[in-house]
Amino acid sequence: MHPKRITVFGGTGFLGRATVHELLDAGHTVRIASRRPVLPDSLQNHPRVEHCRADIRDDADVARAVEDARGVINAVSLYVEQRNLRFTTIHVEGAARLARAAHKAGLERVVQISGIGADSRSPSSYIRARAQGEAAVLREFPSAIIVRPSVLFDPGDAFLRNLAGLTPLPVIPLFGRGTTRLQPVHVGDIARALASLCADAPPTHPIYELGGPDILTYRQIMRLVLTHLGRKRPMLPIPFTVWHALAALGSLLPNPPLTRDQLYLMQQDNIANPTLGTFADLGITPHSLEQSLPDCLPTH
Repeated sequence: MHPKRITVFGGTGFLGRATVHELLDAGHTVRIASRRPVLPDSLQNHPRVEHCRADIRDDADVARAVEDARGVINAVSLYVEQRNLRFTTIHVEGAARLARAAHKAGLERVVQISGIGADSRSPSSYIRARAQGEAAVLREFPSAIIVRPSVLFDPGDAFLRNLAGLTPLPVIPLFGRGTTRLQPVHVGDIARALASLCADAPPTHPIYELGGPDILTYRQIMRLVLTHLGRKRPMLPIPFTVWHALAALGSLLPNPPLTRDQLYLMQQDNIANPTLGTFADLGITPHSLEQSLPDCLPTH
C-alpha cells in the first residue's frame, strides 16, 4: 500500500478536479479513476498523478483502481437519468461496489460524497438513491466518512451560470415564492475538506454536512446575481405544481432543461445540520457567495 496514494473516482468532474488539486497540494499521490481517456490539461504529465480508466459499474475496473491505495474518494455523480443509466446504478450499486473493493483491498479511508437532504423516503428517485447509497457504503465499509455538501458554486459552475442566464429576461421566474433556503458552498472549500479528511489524523465525525457561511433564500441569491450584473428585474412567483407540469413535458426531450428531481430539491431547504461534522471541525473558513461573485461571474 502506498502511504500517500488516494484514488479519486470521478476525478475529472467538477468537484473531482478541485479535489485532485487539493490532494496534490497536501502532498498526496493521486490516482484519477474515470471513464474518460484523457486527463485535464492542468494534470497531464504531473509526476504525482496517475490515470486509471475505470467504470464504477465494473468490478474488475474498481478493484484495479483501488489497488495499492491508502484511501479512496467517490466523487462520481449523476444528476439526470438516461435510458441505460439510472441513479441506483451509480449512487447505490456503484458506491457499494467501490466500498466493497476498498474493504477487500484493505484501504484505510473511504470518503463518500452524498448531499444535504439525502432521504430514503423522498419522492425524488435522485434523493432516495443518495440516501440508499450512503447506507450501502456503510454496510460494506462501516468506517466510511459521508460528506454532504450544499449546492456548489465556483467560476463557470452550472448553478450560477443558470441564474445569470435568466437575468436578460424581462421577468425572473421563481420556484414557488423563492423562499427555499440554500447554503451555497464554494467547490474549493469542499475540495479542501475532502483533502483534510484524507490526512493521517482520523476524522472526528462519521458524517459531515458542509455549507457556506451564509443561509440565503433563492430569491435573495437571485437578487445578489442581478445586483452583481447591474440589472434590475421584477420576480414572478410560480407555483411548484406549474413547474412540475413543465418538467413532465420537458422529460419528453432528449436533454430536458429541468427535471422533477431537481424540483424536489428546490422544494426543501438545503441547510447543513450543525450537530454533524462542519467546516469548523476541519479548521476551514468557507468562502461567502456574495464576496465570491466577482470571481465567479464576469460582468462584461
